[in-house]
Amino acid sequence: MNEKIFERIKLIYKDPKCELEFKTPFELLIAVVLSAQCTDKRVNETTKVLFNVANTPKQFVDMPQDILEKYIFSCGFYKNKALAIKNLSKDIVDKFAGNVPNNLDDLTKLSGVGIKTASVVLSLAYKIPALAVDTHVFRVSNRLGVATAKTPEEMYKILLKVVPKDFWIDYHYSLVLHGRYICKARNPKCGECGFKDLCQYYNNEVKKSVCR
Repeated sequence: MNEKIFERIKLIYKDPKCELEFKTPFELLIAVVLSAQCTDKRVNETTKVLFNVANTPKQFVDMPQDILEKYIFSCGFYKNKALAIKNLSKDIVDKFAGNVPNNLDDLTKLSGVGIKTASVVLSLAYKIPALAVDTHVFRVSNRLGVATAKTPEEMYKILLKVVPKDFWIDYHYSLVLHGRYICKARNPKCGECGFKDLCQYYNNEVKKSVCR
């Protein structure tokens, strides 16, 4: 069944793209930090201004935290995010000569950077196969029946084995788009979904409830 799902994903999402805007690996890293519990649209509006003021690790290290907080206020959790940006910027300057690492081990050594964020940077900035599992990938993978897991961390470990490595990047971005616009957490648009005939959630939950 998974092979059919993967082929359908490729058919529906021929060229999936991340909606965050960036020019460098570091800008992407900052955008991903800001995107936590915030829309990509809002992040892009914020970074359009922010990156004209500072867009290197050293510049963020030198920027007073209260000033940074003002620039990113609209993204929510601005105090925590500002501290996270300051800390990871310092790590990049002190440990990696100002360059964002291009491997999972070193990326996850940066303060506050987990596997999900590191995987986004690797796949998008460096085009290195990596599989990021965010809430969308976690939810849609469960619903489709690609894998069953109780946590994103558990899902990540399973998907690494289930999804072909050369499909990791497109799988992630396709499911992000599908989860964001069709397979929403609440009130999924099953009537508009191109996976209905293959979807475990639709056939076991939605379809049966309609037939009752």
